[in-house]
Amino acid sequence: MKPAETPETRSVRLLRVGEQVRHTLSDILARGDVHDETLAKHMVTVTEVRMSPDLRHATAFIKPLLGKDEEAVLKALRTNTAYLQREVAARVNTRYAAKLKFLADESFDEGSHIDKLLRDPHVARDLEGEPEE
Repeated sequence: MKPAETPETRSVRLLRVGEQVRHTLSDILARGDVHDETLAKHMVTVTEVRMSPDLRHATAFIKPLLGKDEEAVLKALRTNTAYLQREVAARVNTRYAAKLKFLADESFDEGSHIDKLLRDPHVARDLEGEPEE
């Protein structure tokens, strides 16, 4: 099994291109350039874009505002992938047009879940523990 990927192990170039793609997708979605009813009704945040080492694939993590209708938004993005790929390719200067893949960003939900667990009275009592000498 491969060790977990950390920001330190990813090349600066991958991070830079991923950020350019993220910014471009955010701009396209914010301006309403995609003619889709579902996307027109939702503010969508592109939280991160991870590039493959060869820069041919980009995985975009998205979160609709307030997490509403996440599946419908993902379906609309996937339906409009060809248009979004063309727009990103035209605006981000790379040798190949990256194939886009859209996934829901679960990190907010995981953070909320951990926070809820830490606030549980039983866990809080255990965390207080004995003072160290």
